Amino acid sequence: MRSGDIGSNPTEQTAGGQAMAVPSGLPPGTSLPWFVVVMGFLTMFGPMAIDMYLPALPAIGADLGADQAQVQMTLSVFLIGYGVGQLLWGPLGDRYGRKGPAALGIILFVLASAGCALAPDIWSLTAWRFLHGVGACAAPVIARAMVRDAFDRDRGASVMSLMMLVMGVAPMLAPLAGGQVLALLGWRGIFWCLCAFGLVAGLGLLTVKETGRPASSHTGGLLSNYALLLLDRRFMGYALSSGFVFAGMFAYISGTPFVYIQHFGVSPEHFGFLFGVNVIALMISNIINSRLVLRFGVDRMMGWGILATAGIGAVLIVTGGFGIGGIAGVAVPLFLYLGALGLVGANGMAGSLAAFPHMAGTASSLSGALQLSIGAVAGGIVGALSTGGSPLPMCAVLCGCALAGLASDRLLKR
Repeated sequence: MRSGDIGSNPTEQTAGGQAMAVPSGLPPGTSLPWFVVVMGFLTMFGPMAIDMYLPALPAIGADLGADQAQVQMTLSVFLIGYGVGQLLWGPLGDRYGRKGPAALGIILFVLASAGCALAPDIWSLTAWRFLHGVGACAAPVIARAMVRDAFDRDRGASVMSLMMLVMGVAPMLAPLAGGQVLALLGWRGIFWCLCAFGLVAGLGLLTVKETGRPASSHTGGLLSNYALLLLDRRFMGYALSSGFVFAGMFAYISGTPFVYIQHFGVSPEHFGFLFGVNVIALMISNIINSRLVLRFGVDRMMGWGILATAGIGAVLIVTGGFGIGGIAGVAVPLFLYLGALGLVGANGMAGSLAAFPHMAGTASSLSGALQLSIGAVAGGIVGALSTGGSPLPMCAVLCGCALAGLASDRLLKR
């Protein structure tokens, strides 16, 4: 596929129902495969900063004298920072161009990674993790806006699926690498590795051309733009339905280290294999979505994915919550849930950005912030309810999130 082939539809609908010209493609001289690789790499910040340190959660608690809820709070606070920070970076990307704000966020990420590595207690680590999240969200927000700059809705969803395919390397390898680094260098070594990742990502950003344009008269003030988005029913339908479904994934991320390691007795070194295998399902479904979305469209593909997550969540609360099937009763439904997510993520983001091309960064920010804020709450609930690594709190929260996503999809988008 050539970059000029993408965005070939002549018009799209704005939020007000008016026709507009669609993006015409990537900047001249930009290779689509390399663009997808770099954008996918920029979206890895969240998975790298979360998944790589998951095997170390019990070790962090033991080293810093913290209980499970306090350790899981470092994850929830990261997600809050990741969500709130998006409200900053997207508007900056609309105002000043895409690459500058992304670079500033990467610098903050590198500095916060070093702060986490040097943290003397759980409260210092928690504070640094908040800044870690604020910095980590810049590159993914900007990457999504850059895709919207270049491609129309369905083509953009296809490209985002390919980006998520590249990004899928991170949640697959990060926990494996984290377990090995933990064994060799301790949990602090994981954050030094994240410093190095941030530097490499910054170099990748330098290799792509700017896609954003200066703010125009069509772009209003920050608060008025967010109000416009919050009052748009379809935008909120895409954002909330995908946000709730992804919150189920964060319940899984928050709960599985303790469920697998403490409840089922899986070693930290082997935890990464159980965690990473689920990403295979996510990658396969993104490949499928990148091809089928051009035939069936964003709404139909996303609807199928949301319906599947609701059904899988109901199964999981029975098998995992009541101990049916042992570890397989938890692992198999989670594998299927992650697979269904591949039909939700790229389509939900493409749908939420479609009607607001003149402020794609702001729309990307708000959609991502809602998604991560809901995820942080879900992860916090799992931590507050968990005792001894029991699977029931994680399964119940995941099921509730999936059902809330289904309700949002049916009530707002339709």
